[in-house]
Amino acid sequence: MAVIINADDLGISEDVNAAIFDLMERGFVTSATLIANGPAIEPALSRTQSFRSCSFGVHLNATEFRPLTQNPDLAPLLDDKGAFRGDIIRTIKITGALKGAIFREWSAQIARLTAFGLKPSHIDSHHHVHTIPALFPVLKRLQYCCKIRKVRISKNVYGTSDSVSRRLLIQKKAWNLALRNIYRTRTTTAFTSLLEYYELVQNGAIERWLPPNWKKDTTVELMVHPGNIGQMYRSEVAVLCSGWLDAMGIAKTSYVQL
Repeated sequence: MAVIINADDLGISEDVNAAIFDLMERGFVTSATLIANGPAIEPALSRTQSFRSCSFGVHLNATEFRPLTQNPDLAPLLDDKGAFRGDIIRTIKITGALKGAIFREWSAQIARLTAFGLKPSHIDSHHHVHTIPALFPVLKRLQYCCKIRKVRISKNVYGTSDSVSRRLLIQKKAWNLALRNIYRTRTTTAFTSLLEYYELVQNGAIERWLPPNWKKDTTVELMVHPGNIGQMYRSEVAVLCSGWLDAMGIAKTSYVQL
């Protein structure tokens, strides 16, 4: 088994940028995804070239900060100051016009990264909006137009204290299957948070979430958020820096090698 340790939110603030790049320099983070409309995106982009062995993807955004495009069809997602208004995208009807506006906005976000010379290694998203079923056609159109063949799957590994319905797991399995096979896309075997993975490995419970042949060609993406405020994020960093992955003999990789 190998793990990709992906730091979300690169470009969201100078503190987050500093924390992510520090962990990359120390070999604890192997990948990161950039918020193209984040307040600290340019300083983040300027440092990516120093980390050739790490992967850098796009963290598609439709929930925070001002969009890069000026499109009236984005209005249902915006507040009175013209910024994305949180998770409203999950509570409103996603019309054809809105899908078109999101496609153009996400295209602009990728274009901003490529304008700096960065070729995104993969796609994921802020607050996992790319996994909203109604936006699946938008995601696939984006992949095709931008020629990005690697995407984060919908979460399919949960901690021991989580109560997850069979119906939800079936829906996620179906979404991930479609992701991999419609416009052929390369993904990890599994995706979860670092702390949930740590808990499962420590308790010997990780195998129940992996395929029967999990010892062969299995890659798990672990999501972390260095630099964010809160005890959970401090705990992530503590676990990252503890050396437990090396002690368990778990290899680290990135989306470049996937």
